[in-house]
Amino acid sequence: MEIDYQPEDSPVSLFDEDSIDHVKDMRLEAEAVVNDVLFAVAEMYVSSNLDSALAVAYINVETREGNRYCLELNEAGLRVVGYAFDQVDESLSTQYYETIYSLLDTLSPGYREAFGNALLQRLERLQQNGQ
Repeated sequence: MEIDYQPEDSPVSLFDEDSIDHVKDMRLEAEAVVNDVLFAVAEMYVSSNLDSALAVAYINVETREGNRYCLELNEAGLRVVGYAFDQVDESLSTQYYETIYSLLDTLSPGYREAFGNALLQRLERLQQNGQ
């Protein structure tokens, strides 16, 4: 007995198309992180000297206090991996933060102040526009 078989009729797929939606390009995520909080730090950019990939990206940040950090961004979150731009110290065992806000809140009083001031200005604008 001969059966016509079409690959699209197969109930089992070797390639899970939904899995593509779950893969994040960390370099793109890092750019979004930088754009989100650049107003509240002295300097911040995605490192072009350290290898970034789909799974990890590195961000250089200088706080308003003048402290420099190299941050690693991956699926686990963000963490400090060095105390200079483009520096990864493998011996460091630092805490992961879920958001850039919580990480910078811990590292920089100047960030907290700038973020609070920006929030206050937005609320004032909303109030003025609402009247």
